[in-house]
Amino acid sequence: MDEQRVRGGPPSWWRHGPPWWNRWGGEDAAARWPWRSTVLITAFVLGGSRFAAEQQMDDRASLDTFARVLLVVAAGLLLWRHRYPVVVVFGTAAATMLYLGAGYPYGPVFVAVAVACFSAVVAGHRTAAWTAIGLLWVGQSLVAHWLYQWLPPSGDQAAAWGSEGVVAAWAVAIVAVAELARIRREQWARERAERAQAARRRADEERLRIARELHDVLAHSISVINVQAGVGLALLDSDPEQARTALTTIKAASKEALGEVRQVLDTLRTPGDAPRAPAPGLDRLPELVEQAASTGLTVTVEGTVPKLSPGTDLAAFRIVQEALTNVVRHSGSRHARVHVDSGDGTTLRLRIDDDGPATGADAGGSGNGLAGMRERAAALGGTIEAGPRPDGGFRVLAALPLKVKAKEDDR
Repeated sequence: MDEQRVRGGPPSWWRHGPPWWNRWGGEDAAARWPWRSTVLITAFVLGGSRFAAEQQMDDRASLDTFARVLLVVAAGLLLWRHRYPVVVVFGTAAATMLYLGAGYPYGPVFVAVAVACFSAVVAGHRTAAWTAIGLLWVGQSLVAHWLYQWLPPSGDQAAAWGSEGVVAAWAVAIVAVAELARIRREQWARERAERAQAARRRADEERLRIARELHDVLAHSISVINVQAGVGLALLDSDPEQARTALTTIKAASKEALGEVRQVLDTLRTPGDAPRAPAPGLDRLPELVEQAASTGLTVTVEGTVPKLSPGTDLAAFRIVQEALTNVVRHSGSRHARVHVDSGDGTTLRLRIDDDGPATGADAGGSGNGLAGMRERAAALGGTIEAGPRPDGGFRVLAALPLKVKAKEDDR
């Protein structure tokens, strides 16, 4: 039983559409041939009209071959109601009008008109459906109150005007039900489109998140490896022991990079599963300091790291990691300072400074690194400022809210 029904609310399909909707008038209905429903409606119209003829034997003409042909045409046209709803609604109304004008008994022939009108309205051809119903009502009124004296059966009397109210109510009911179905169909289509758009947006956000993770992990580790490889090559002959130390650092950095890349890729293979290892945070600042020291960069850490949510902790760690990586790659400075501050209790402020000078035109980092830092901060509602310092060097200043939305913390 649906949870909504247990709670007393509407069933779950009310928001998304029932499972049988496509068979009737959904997106792929035009590609379907409604054989079974058309055969059932035709059989019902023929059988019901025969019964109606027996009940109206004294007032209406008896069914003959022409009457049955008109009934089959009116109901049989419904086979094309998904492909050509306008033609079908007018064709069914015309066949019904001929049937009534020939004096045959009232009965289930109106069911075919109702189904054709319903299909036309649901398909978006409201004007055609209303026009066909209106013409049928006008034609029926003319036959019942004026043309009856020249049409069969002989000796027929004018219908009571009160019966026109019943016919009008019947027509309004058909249109009202069809309009309700059309509105619900448009709502279902809109909700399906919104869900698809939301799914695409989540997929794009996940791809960006993974791209940022891979960039930060690989850029940092490869920078360390590149520097140490240069040291090892330079000292291979003159100072083998120092070269051995550089190679050891390369081995450790590559192992750590492989582990973090594997962790990121595991989230792709088993989406939704809990990660096998905790995400890195500012508690690993000593590791960053040690790795930077292995490249010849001295890092001084100031301030106290507060208790952070997982999302903020990871973003802060990656921002510091990327900023230090940029110092190693793009700055001639051998000293950097990391300052952590959360004095106001609402915002975590990170400041990473180096004294320069820049070793290339892209001091402070290339576009991808800074863009990734800005995306991480923006995802949490924070900001990133990065640029040259007035007294030389480069500064990265990040402001991250300590209290973020629950969905960000759950990432």
